[in-house]
Amino acid sequence: MISLRADRSDIAAGARAMVPWLAGIVPFGLVIGVSAAQADIPTLAGWLTGPLIYAGSSQLATIGMLDAGAAPVVVVAAALIINIRLIFYSATMARYWRGTPLWWRLAAAYLIVDPSVAVALDGYQRLDRERGHAYYLGGAVLLWVSWLAAIAAGAMVGASLPAWLHLEFVIPLYLVGQAIAKLANPAQRRAIVAAATVALLALSAPLQLGVALAIAAGVTAGLTAEVPR
Repeated sequence: MISLRADRSDIAAGARAMVPWLAGIVPFGLVIGVSAAQADIPTLAGWLTGPLIYAGSSQLATIGMLDAGAAPVVVVAAALIINIRLIFYSATMARYWRGTPLWWRLAAAYLIVDPSVAVALDGYQRLDRERGHAYYLGGAVLLWVSWLAAIAAGAMVGASLPAWLHLEFVIPLYLVGQAIAKLANPAQRRAIVAAATVALLALSAPLQLGVALAIAAGVTAGLTAEVPR
């Protein structure tokens, strides 16, 4: 059983451990909110990608593809492919959550993203299992609230900005910046090159399938890359 009477101090400690991550996460959320406001979709629909998808890269792809008129099945497929890494995160956390109530596993799994897993592992390695649950919850909930607030703030600001700023370029520019920062890693470089190549070759693919094909190619290339020893 889980007793989250726990140690409010552990919940607070988990939240404090998440604070440094917010320096990079909040601007990302603002970008998504601005992009949702400027896209040719209802702003509320763009904001809802936060609680419904809760994964920045997938949200960016979803907003961009909806704006481009992609078929719903293609949008869903692309989001699922991008989020395939969450399966590995879940496998990593399973050993800590095994035997916990169903409500906990559902809530904790919903909150799994890169920063929450990093904070959680630190907590579980330093604390006993029950205190680790509280530590994870503190950090993960703070991240979730901050993420949704950042998207909402970006949407409100983006809706009031003039069209001549061409904020539709925010998404590709952000993604290019993220990609450049990862070129030093061989596996990530291979994934980026594969995805970019397929995206260019599939520009004329029907139903915006080029995006999904590029994502699949990038994930496959990254997962099959040899890790240097």
